[in-house]
Amino acid sequence: MSLNIDEINARLGNDPQALVEWALSLDKHPICTTNFRPFEAVILHMVTQVRPDIPIVWMDSGYNTPATYQFADEVSQKLGLNRIIYLPLRTRAHREAVEGPTPALDDPRHEAFTKEVKLEPFERALRETSPGVWFTALRASDTATRAQMQPVSINQDGLIKVAPVLHWSSKDMHDYLVRHDLPNNFDYFDPTKGEETRECGLHLQH
Repeated sequence: MSLNIDEINARLGNDPQALVEWALSLDKHPICTTNFRPFEAVILHMVTQVRPDIPIVWMDSGYNTPATYQFADEVSQKLGLNRIIYLPLRTRAHREAVEGPTPALDDPRHEAFTKEVKLEPFERALRETSPGVWFTALRASDTATRAQMQPVSINQDGLIKVAPVLHWSSKDMHDYLVRHDLPNNFDYFDPTKGEETRECGLHLQH
């Protein structure tokens, strides 16, 4: 199937719900990834309203805040998520016993840390779930790199990447949560990024 990505982005790029419905109408196995950061309930609600059993893939690094784990369970129960958790091959306790605490961003070991706790689990998730469509809650306001992205793109492997809320503001996200009585979580930290505007590399590779 040949897709005119530019035409799809022009027609649906600013209509998240229509974009979700279009992507889920394709004859391709979909997944939605999440890290349960702020406003994640928006994308989770959007996709499950159309496809309740869509696999929700979570790469749990083992370094989330207690509030993030509590939020993950709360929203999973509220929406009945078909949640699939991918963990690093070593537990946090094992890694820290051998290599010590999380390396700083300027530490040469940080790249290996990111690969172990986030990138390798994601690669494994892609191999095992074999999606044709990948939903993500990326927003243009997150980083300079994401500001250059389009709501729909196709990577080198033919995977259709869909970011329905790419052009939404924090207010848009907040209003959606209120409208649908959804929980939120602001006590979130990603040690592979360290800073909100820094990329961990996952969305640069895929």
